[in-house]
Amino acid sequence: MSQDDCAYQFVDLPYFAALDPRVAVAGQLAPEHMALLRSAGFASVINNRPDGEGGPHQPSSAQMQQAAASAGLHYVHQPVVSTHMTSEDVQRFHEHLALLPKPVLAFCRSGARCMRLFQG
Repeated sequence: MSQDDCAYQFVDLPYFAALDPRVAVAGQLAPEHMALLRSAGFASVINNRPDGEGGPHQPSSAQMQQAAASAGLHYVHQPVVSTHMTSEDVQRFHEHLALLPKPVLAFCRSGARCMRLFQG
């Protein structure tokens, strides 16, 4: 997919990958990335990482939600444990995608979990 096909700009983030013109994934984000996402054209963020999964240095969902709100982004926390992903997790992820303003950036530790949720 070329950058011209996307409703957002490509962003220099860990493991950033465009999945389609309205959805991209990335690895763990920090609160300061939210303004960057907004300026790149994103309207919403889905956090698929459980709080504390990466240890005490991982930003909490509350911190990420506050930063997203400050940047003008919609935010959803849908924690999914990658080794215990269910069909219900996939269905819920797609429900979020259907309802959230586009484009959407979903993130987890490496982006792989989000990609698996997207692919169903």
